[in-house]
Amino acid sequence: MTRVTSLDRRSFLRYSALSGLALGGAGLLAACGGDSTSGNSNGTTPDGSKYGTVAIQLSWLKNIEFAGEYFADSKGYYREAGFGSVNLIAGGAASTSVEAGLDTGKIWLGMSAPQTTAPAVLDGLPAKIVGTTYQKNPFCIVSSAAKPMLTPREMKGRKIGVQDTNQLIFNALLAANGMQPSDVQIVPAQFDPTPLANGEVDGWVSYVTNEPITLEAKGFETAHFLFADYGLPLTAETLTVRQETIDSERDKLKAFLAAEIRGWKDAVANPAESARLAVEVYGKDQRLNLAEQIQQAKAQNDLVVSADTRANGLFTMTDQLIAANIEALAKAKINIKAEQLFDLSVLRELLAERPDLK
Repeated sequence: MTRVTSLDRRSFLRYSALSGLALGGAGLLAACGGDSTSGNSNGTTPDGSKYGTVAIQLSWLKNIEFAGEYFADSKGYYREAGFGSVNLIAGGAASTSVEAGLDTGKIWLGMSAPQTTAPAVLDGLPAKIVGTTYQKNPFCIVSSAAKPMLTPREMKGRKIGVQDTNQLIFNALLAANGMQPSDVQIVPAQFDPTPLANGEVDGWVSYVTNEPITLEAKGFETAHFLFADYGLPLTAETLTVRQETIDSERDKLKAFLAAEIRGWKDAVANPAESARLAVEVYGKDQRLNLAEQIQQAKAQNDLVVSADTRANGLFTMTDQLIAANIEALAKAKINIKAEQLFDLSVLRELLAERPDLK
């Protein structure tokens, strides 16, 4: 797969629009979306709030993955933090990437992943990751329980369904485990795992919080292993902003992060309500299954909460975890320094000022 860093700026934006790993750009939650509004002379925005309206791009369609945002919106945490409204923009496989949205100024903040943001930064996008929802990347290889694959080595010689947008991270998994693409039979795939259930492939690149649960709900017993447990300890659902936001809108970013933490605390504590918000309100047009969304919410909590977040607070990343991400990116032939990609200073300041958020 061609590295994004080898492309010129225009090519990168076109590439991002077509094949970002977790993309967004369609359908606003409430009113028409837009950029954050500017304060006027009396310190408020045209809508009377402190920070006005901001557009936040989700990394995927409106399912359980964004339960914390649903709580923050529905319970008024964003409003209490000073925002007139927060427009949650749904993502999707054919939409514009978070990085392209930041580049054009269409969004104020986006939820992405290190392996997507790093190439954009190397290509010249002035952006940083300021926190992460998932402490562990949910990417996994799911297989049939009747013919399980529980380690990367067990993929040798077998057919693996890999989506085009996930070729980069799949190749990184192989490299991290001393394997080559020729060691497996890569089968181009979409996101519906039916070919796995039908026996057309032996394994499937998926999210541990999604396909294994939906397949088992249909009576197809599965097995899986996580990329993060085999050399790729990447985080996911990372909160990414332009550098100018960190430099010039620090208090605004702190306010947003405070609302996010409150929302995600609620989501972790109440998987059933998280699922209801996804199914009945925010993702109503997705025709989601409530029972499956509850199971996914519970599985998701294991990625959001860790020993480190219990000690340091949600969204935080230890220096060790940041270093592990940089090392994992290098295995995907994305060579970047930690200070080029991550800036956790705003979040750390917030949690120092507001220990009640931990």
